Amino acid sequence: MTQDTTQLTVQTTTSSRSNTPLAGLKVLDFSTLLPGPFATLMLADLGAEVIHVESPTRVDLVRVMPPYADGQATAHAYLNRNKKSLAVDLKNPENIEKVKGLLAEFDIVVEQFRPGVMQRLGLGYDDLKAINPRLIYCSITGYGQTGSYKDRAGHDINYMSLAGVSGHSGRQDSGPPALGIQVADVAGGSLHAVIGVLAAVIERNQSGQGQHIDISMTDCVFTLNNMAASAQIAGGEDQAPEAATLNGGSYYDYFKTSDNRYMSVGSLEPQFMMGLSAALNLPILAQKGASMFDDDRQAVKQAVSEAIAAQPFAHWQQVFAALDVCVEPVLSLKEAADSQLAQERGWVVDVPLTATHSSSQKQLACPIKFSRSVARYEYAGQQLGETGWADL
Repeated sequence: MTQDTTQLTVQTTTSSRSNTPLAGLKVLDFSTLLPGPFATLMLADLGAEVIHVESPTRVDLVRVMPPYADGQATAHAYLNRNKKSLAVDLKNPENIEKVKGLLAEFDIVVEQFRPGVMQRLGLGYDDLKAINPRLIYCSITGYGQTGSYKDRAGHDINYMSLAGVSGHSGRQDSGPPALGIQVADVAGGSLHAVIGVLAAVIERNQSGQGQHIDISMTDCVFTLNNMAASAQIAGGEDQAPEAATLNGGSYYDYFKTSDNRYMSVGSLEPQFMMGLSAALNLPILAQKGASMFDDDRQAVKQAVSEAIAAQPFAHWQQVFAALDVCVEPVLSLKEAADSQLAQERGWVVDVPLTATHSSSQKQLACPIKFSRSVARYEYAGQQLGETGWADL
């Protein structure tokens, strides 16, 4: 185990782009906050050269969002690592011409303004395509470049609501859950943007042409409904909180322990169900755990709830650590980061504060593991405008 962990650390802490999978790609990033920056963080970690174009007067909120460490916001230090910060007043026509002068050398533009803003600045896709026909131009917005919602403001919680995700999540008596992560922003916007960009890069190898990618966070998070949406759209089955097997309608759920912690139970398959039945001494689970009748489901769920509520968190951790039945403790974020699994899989890495600084900051690692290629961690997010035009 120690040998594997050491090897993993070596593979994911390189400071060179020479063996990164996206070495050679060059990205101009005009985005702020979370969706665009997380997408370009992934590209940068995997070796792309990313120039983060920022306003010198309208500061990106992640730069001032507490908490702080090592003299800057932790969110900025993480989201903008491996990126060069170029401070540019885009309202100055001279700067627009300078930006256009870079385009011949760049592969990708990522922007997150409302539709029409980049066009008014003279930096729309058609403007830049005329300079570089191979340019891949990715626009990330809440509601896309077309449709009646395109100019409407929104946030993650709004996108999930309009996409129907919130409508069949949570509890019947308390409503949709307030999540600890931004699903529409990241799983919707960021990850689909990366997929779209890299798909366009591959297509460009065949056609020789770039293209415009329209990423709507609402469109993308709607697709995350996947199985529930299939049941609704094709099967005509209305979706509601706690009505399906996987959203609280069965014993596939979270259960409170006697000391107000939680265990997650996902023992759906027969072998796991029987193992859980034996561990909890619940014959009803073996008898009716697979039943699709609501009365049976509720009886089984109540039995599991009462059994787990009878003992403290530590007891169940010890019991289920020895069993392979898809039952795991609900950890705090700190507990997760400090866990054995996190250590073994290299979830956290030490990132130099600057390219020449000996001090470092602990940050989330790039989670993608390659057999030959590596991720890079050259430096944390730069100070605003730390990179100048002469450095490009």
